[in-house]
Amino acid sequence: MSEAHVLIEIEDGVGTLTLNRPDKLNAFIGEMRSEIAGGIEALGADDGVRAVIITGTGRAFCAGADVKYLTHLIETRAVDEAVALVEAGRRVAGAIRGMPKPVIAAVNGPAAGGGANLALACDLRIASETASIGQTFNRIGLHPDWGGTYAVPRLVGPARAAELFFFAEMVPAAECERMGLVNRVVPPEELMPLAREWARTLARKPALPLRLAKEAVRRSLSSSFGEMMDYETAAQKACFESADALEGVRAFVEKRTPRFGSGGEGGGEAENPGTTEAGERV
Repeated sequence: MSEAHVLIEIEDGVGTLTLNRPDKLNAFIGEMRSEIAGGIEALGADDGVRAVIITGTGRAFCAGADVKYLTHLIETRAVDEAVALVEAGRRVAGAIRGMPKPVIAAVNGPAAGGGANLALACDLRIASETASIGQTFNRIGLHPDWGGTYAVPRLVGPARAAELFFFAEMVPAAECERMGLVNRVVPPEELMPLAREWARTLARKPALPLRLAKEAVRRSLSSSFGEMMDYETAAQKACFESADALEGVRAFVEKRTPRFGSGGEGGGEAENPGTTEAGERV
């Protein structure tokens, strides 16, 4: 992995992936997309990481694609290379979605195009007051990618999603919070401290309920009431059978802080509470 463009730090059970191309507003170039995907996949597979933060260096979160590089691809009609870039973005969004751990975007500045949808692919978003988010694709004659057409309508509804896609404007952080695109807006100096506080709090929680709740949020958007009740029953059964549930109730009764395990499933393999859309075990 190129340390020049993607930095990874692990501390206190929290993995932080930082886009590090500040002179170009952290715009994607070359293999940077694959490096981001590889970093996210590695953090997802690391048992020592319980929560993940994605952020950028400098004054931007991510400006999306490097337009000079896109210009070269379009002028030379390098369609296969352009599609490969889109597929790399799909890999990143899929890695975040498929990770069994909470992922927080710390949006430190403008997030445009693919950069916006990188943030929106995360489970939680904290934005600096200086941040803005924009579906700016059609400004250069392109269509939303990086999972934006999946995430945006689910976050803000179809009418507002159409407005964001059609007008391609950058939306200030405060308006993003009102629309539901971000969870919290804070002064710039409070952004990373709050993101780390959230991540450390999540890292101390039992892993299995968080993993199953993350899956439940995704399923609820396309499942019936009955299907979600079935999922809740199966998920709760898996939690009942876990060592962390035993520790949690004992700690509550004994009036002490629980000491949850690294995997959250403790004393053996719980019955499979279902499968995701891709068919993997949840």
